[in-house]
Amino acid sequence: MTISTWLLAYSEGAEPRALLRECLHQARACGPEAAWIYLASDDDFGRQLEALEAQVAGLAGLSTIEQVLARFPLYGVPYAVKDNIDIEGVPTTAGCPAFTRIARSSAAAVRRLQAAGAIWVGKTNLDQFATGLVGTRSPYGRPASVFSARHVSGGSSSGSAVVVASGRVAFSLGTDTAGSGRVPAAYNQIVGLKPTPGRVGASGVIPACRTLDCVSVLALSVEDAAQVLAVIEGPDADDLYSRFRPGPADWPRIGGALRIGIPAAPRLAPDREYEAPYARALAHAKALGHTLVALDFTPLHRTAELLYAGPWVAERHSAVRSLLANSPHALDPAVRQVIMTAEHYSATDLFDAQYALRSLQRETSAIWNSVDVLLVPSAPGHPTFSDVDADPIGANSALGVYTNFVNLLGWCALAVPAGTSAAGLPFGVTFIAPACHDAALVRLGQAWQSSLGLTLGATGTRMAQAPHAAFRLRTPAVRESLHLAVVGAHLSGMPLNGQLTERDARLVEKTRTAARYRLHALPGSMPPKPGLVRVADGGCAIELEVWEMPASRVGSFLALIAPPLALGSVELDDGRWVHGFLCETHAVAQAADVSEYGGWRAYMQQVPASSRAAGPQSISRLHG
Repeated sequence: MTISTWLLAYSEGAEPRALLRECLHQARACGPEAAWIYLASDDDFGRQLEALEAQVAGLAGLSTIEQVLARFPLYGVPYAVKDNIDIEGVPTTAGCPAFTRIARSSAAAVRRLQAAGAIWVGKTNLDQFATGLVGTRSPYGRPASVFSARHVSGGSSSGSAVVVASGRVAFSLGTDTAGSGRVPAAYNQIVGLKPTPGRVGASGVIPACRTLDCVSVLALSVEDAAQVLAVIEGPDADDLYSRFRPGPADWPRIGGALRIGIPAAPRLAPDREYEAPYARALAHAKALGHTLVALDFTPLHRTAELLYAGPWVAERHSAVRSLLANSPHALDPAVRQVIMTAEHYSATDLFDAQYALRSLQRETSAIWNSVDVLLVPSAPGHPTFSDVDADPIGANSALGVYTNFVNLLGWCALAVPAGTSAAGLPFGVTFIAPACHDAALVRLGQAWQSSLGLTLGATGTRMAQAPHAAFRLRTPAVRESLHLAVVGAHLSGMPLNGQLTERDARLVEKTRTAARYRLHALPGSMPPKPGLVRVADGGCAIELEVWEMPASRVGSFLALIAPPLALGSVELDDGRWVHGFLCETHAVAQAADVSEYGGWRAYMQQVPASSRAAGPQSISRLHG
């Protein structure tokens, strides 16, 4: 049920409609108890399938399944969405029936997944308003770990973790403010990828702490989580806290060995169940050639305490204050108790806490002078439902000891399986890295997971050693790259697009130029090409695509550009500038001006081949 499995099935001739409807049927018939809040209706599913088929049919040049998979990296892959993330036309509850509303549009992350060909199956259960790490604070039921009916699934992304671990979907979207995507991953032997804050746009997500929230990915493998992150990452104009910044592809360490920071005095549950598996995880890291460096985690624990024992809880209050004022009993008692503490803080307290955080950020940044990455238990222990019932607040608070500080410091994290406890329950560790090291973290996590060879969740299967050659999996963007704007034969599905894809370029966005350009059909060019020229007056906005190409591949691409085309800078409609194709002005003197079509694709689709070489007068006559 990995992404690779689904894509391989399609590459071997499987029919998406049949497989996906069977996936939905299984989710309805034997989905994990309490994991789903909303399952796709037949109409929901039909609309998605029709839209995907229309997308594929609308692009020229996609005649083979390999070409389809290259353009749609998640083609026909089923996924789930945590029910504090909007899907257009579908209820969003945030785990609270009184809050329920029908989403007018989909969240940015969901839109990107749909554009990549993924198909959502349903909305998943969560700790109400994403407030909790246990997964029990929901009126829609309390999901259990897929390995024990007595033990909690972890939260707040409880349902998202369970449906992935049970193999019902290939991946799921969660959110992670204080560990909500990492703790449930550990309790269900799957992967939880929490990006650098701002790397994935959060528009369309019901906020918990708006300044800290991250859309996270839960998957069976690091490879799959990376593939999803590569699709959903990027700027989000509708999220005030969006700040997409790619980072390094790896750590520049000789031989790949890293300096891994570990807590000098680990904080684990009193039952000591996690002591042995954590020791084995550290031994495994050493066996892989890494160096372990014991660190004083006191500054990190002090940072973690600010999240709930400080005024940041007022962000949660801000998100639900109307509901709290009018229907306080609509909230889960534990959630209400946590959020109500916000009333004890003043504006002065908030500024004092911000000053303290800034000081801690400066102090903890020095950690990266002595280590490359941190390795911690994803959680200190695994409570039962009885443990949580006996102490709802305390049992939950204990789980955030190694998660709460990460977003406050602006770092990224990856939770991965690391073995089992003496009781046979999953044990997981989390790698934590500086901001923007998401791609490097993924590379480390892939090596870790493949070296252990554990089963994927509760599916009983193990990870394939390498992706199938029929398709190429994507990875998060790194900073050694160049964004290129293309307007003509290099567009998706056009004759020269292969010059981009064979250099591992990826489509970043479809947009338009600023209204300062004219587009001309260059006579005699084969294949047909346009020339884009910037003008002082009378310009139009021209459709284009922005592709990201590895810097190491740019030189060979530039060598293919022949006069009168050249690489210059193109202004986009939102004021950004990117490198892109421009044309020398002398070459368009006798070329047809096709700006009125709005873009090269529309011109090629609407103008007969016999008329494309015509000059300006002929094109004019076509429109009377």
